[in-house]
Amino acid sequence: MKLHIQNILIGNVLLFSSIIFGQDISLFQQFNGRYDFVFVGNTLNPIENSFQTSVSVLTSSSAQLSLNPNDQIEKAYLYWAGCGPGDFDVKLNGQLIQPDRTFILQRVVSNLVFDYFSAFKEVTDQVQATGNGNYTLSDLDVSASIDFHSQRSTNFAGWAIIVIYKNQNLSLNQLNVYDGMQAVPDEVNITLNSLNVIDNNDAKIGFLAWEGDSGIAVNETLRINGAPIGNPPLNPVNNAFNGTNSLTNSNVLYNMDLDVYPIQNNISIGDTTAQIQLTSSQDFVMINAIVTKLNSQLPDARITFAT
Repeated sequence: MKLHIQNILIGNVLLFSSIIFGQDISLFQQFNGRYDFVFVGNTLNPIENSFQTSVSVLTSSSAQLSLNPNDQIEKAYLYWAGCGPGDFDVKLNGQLIQPDRTFILQRVVSNLVFDYFSAFKEVTDQVQATGNGNYTLSDLDVSASIDFHSQRSTNFAGWAIIVIYKNQNLSLNQLNVYDGMQAVPDEVNITLNSLNVIDNNDAKIGFLAWEGDSGIAVNETLRINGAPIGNPPLNPVNNAFNGTNSLTNSNVLYNMDLDVYPIQNNISIGDTTAQIQLTSSQDFVMINAIVTKLNSQLPDARITFAT
């Protein structure tokens, strides 16, 4: 595990000092061919933790996977996360799941140590066998940590599956899956490498993020190669991580985000890297996974003549 001091924020709006230790986002897997991706998942927070009058986090929740008939599942990656040192024995549709990899993030605030975790499991065989339908993650229990984390309104848990699928009707694409555990406030910079931008048409980027709050938008911006991006009204430019799922158009994915943005105007043909910058002067947001889809098919160069 590679730990690093990610940022130090002194004297912000909440008047506290914060030191964060996490794990750099890096390339996990690349796919080249007629591929695309989709997110499916759900929060375990019954309401955004900033507005809870009674502190609680559920132990299970469900979500629907709905692919088209000709979509073939290539890979399925399950991530689950929460506050505390970690719960690494969960169930997906009743089947016991233990992680292939884990991520740990630690935040020190006013001499108090707050731990957060994420876990990863490849669940391709199970998702291929189940296909479309209901997925329930259960037995994710962070109850021992929620009272302590409620001091900073970071009591949360949730899960998501990144599904990579292929379809012969798709363009030739390059898909990159990056993961790790990095956080703000107040600024985080991530370099996405191993890109191959042949054509930027229909390029998009997806984020799996934890702990964003809809009511906190203090200097919160998401930039791709220096340009701020948004997807209003669901994701305003000044409040990118606000408890939303842009695939289902939901704004009640409390304290987690499954968001996809078009970026064809933010990258250029020939690019091999992309710079991601997230700033926030108050909201505590953790980035767990990023997926990019870039068209790797050369534009049609044939010359046609009108008759």
